[in-house]
Amino acid sequence: MSEKVIENGTIADAYIEILADRGVDFLFANAGTDFAPLIESLAKFEAQGRKMPRPITVPHENVAIHMALGYYLQTGRPQLVMVHVNVGMANAMCGVLNAWRGNLPVVFSSGRTPYSEEGGLPGARSGEIHWPQEMRDQAGMLREIVKWDYELKNAQVLESAIDRAFNLTMSEPKGPVYLSLPREVLAAPIENFTYSSPSRHVAATVPYPDLAAIDRAADMIAKAQNPIIITASCGREHDEPALLGALADLFAIPVTQRKPRYMGLDTDHPMHLGFEPDPFLADADLILIIDADVPWIPHKKAPSKDCKIIQMGVDPLYTSYPMRGFPCDLAITGAIGPGMAALAAALESRLGPARDRIEARRKRLAERRASQRERWAAALEKAKTESPIHPAWVTHCLNEIKDDNDIILKEGPITYEHLTMKKPGTLFFTGAAGALGWSQGMALGMKAAQPDRRVITCVGDGAYMFGNPTPALYVAKAEGWPTLTMVFNNAMWGAVKRNTREVYPTGYAAKSNREPLTYFTEHLQFEKTAEVAGGYGATVSDPAEVPKALERAFKVIDVEKRSATLNIVCRGP
Repeated sequence: MSEKVIENGTIADAYIEILADRGVDFLFANAGTDFAPLIESLAKFEAQGRKMPRPITVPHENVAIHMALGYYLQTGRPQLVMVHVNVGMANAMCGVLNAWRGNLPVVFSSGRTPYSEEGGLPGARSGEIHWPQEMRDQAGMLREIVKWDYELKNAQVLESAIDRAFNLTMSEPKGPVYLSLPREVLAAPIENFTYSSPSRHVAATVPYPDLAAIDRAADMIAKAQNPIIITASCGREHDEPALLGALADLFAIPVTQRKPRYMGLDTDHPMHLGFEPDPFLADADLILIIDADVPWIPHKKAPSKDCKIIQMGVDPLYTSYPMRGFPCDLAITGAIGPGMAALAAALESRLGPARDRIEARRKRLAERRASQRERWAAALEKAKTESPIHPAWVTHCLNEIKDDNDIILKEGPITYEHLTMKKPGTLFFTGAAGALGWSQGMALGMKAAQPDRRVITCVGDGAYMFGNPTPALYVAKAEGWPTLTMVFNNAMWGAVKRNTREVYPTGYAAKSNREPLTYFTEHLQFEKTAEVAGGYGATVSDPAEVPKALERAFKVIDVEKRSATLNIVCRGP
């Protein structure tokens, strides 16, 4: 073990130095009056040429936290976000919710309103806002949706607090943690401050599955006539798609990715049977649910009562959900990568007696897959000349021009079935809590992590406005991280309209054909937003112009190194 010494300075100095020592690349921040000691330390480190996390000024907290999540998803390294006391926390809550439900690690931090009314302590109250902004329990705003929260007390606990934050956020099940930093604490002087380098605190190893449970699962699968796999979050770790492919191929088990959050399986894999499990549920006699919180909607379609259900994941029962009643005959706790590898190994020894049944199933599935792809092609053929533009046609045109390395974020109505996805880490649908406005921030974080790759955001018009596009475009311009944003502009909240009709299919709202609170009265010129930050914008309303518009947008981001926004006037649900 070695130690490093800071001879003199402030706790803020020590904080910055330890973060850099621990390998933190970025501080995504939206600053307030509580930041003064931190800003002074950053200026000092910059002037002295000392290593520090790169500070990124982000003009809205929602963009900042989603940038950190996007950076993690491309690098596997959690980053630091800091916002202004309670008001900054409130603006970032959507991102914290998405991180919580999506099991994404981030160290989310904020200042704390100075508590000292009288002079004497560095950092004491110095402005009118320091009285009305104080809360009795600032962390109470988000305590239910973080794994850990702590208010920094003094220099003696600084190293432990930093290490604990990063270790807990990275230990399964992963998720956000919160650290509050009082201004007086950050401003406090230190002398001969020592810390360990490297850290002697580490994240917990991933949980491995109970091998007895794996054997039980293998027995159940080997006996099944019509097993299926349903997953949503396979692919968060980039080794998982290959493991899922090997498991599915071994026993000819069809895979359906319901509302997939990641590229969980190569779309060309013979066992990839699309994105809707409902057609498979009636005949299934065994379902292996791999990290899918909602594998089906019970009142719409459900498996038979005799169907055996296996659920696998680091928290297969989703214990943080207040209610979740999906049946479960066997729950296997463990990281899904090791779980799938162990299950495939256990099934190897059971191949012999089941081989004829497996090969017959493989043949049936090949025919079913071919028929499924024919239906997808027929739907595309019908959609390609529709006006307003059909999202399926836009998706197809994007698929034709992109390459396998391009990164696509889905926060709009692109159609999964018309995308070819072959590489892990290239598809993301990560607004797991339903908090809209995540994709533009995540796109920037991913571009920061992968500056030589294209990052393409496909977003609905409502979600685009939630995503704080002007702050996002500012960051893209300031940091040289150009991205393409495709706004699917149908002038409505499609999900709200669709769900209203599901609840009241023959009600007044459905009969009106223009449900209150679901439509925008104006088609906004979203392409104009790009111009405020020197970007390129264009409206596309003719389906025949979609390929040319994409070619122009790709040239803008690839050659001109500017962000591009396409305002695509499209049909709604």
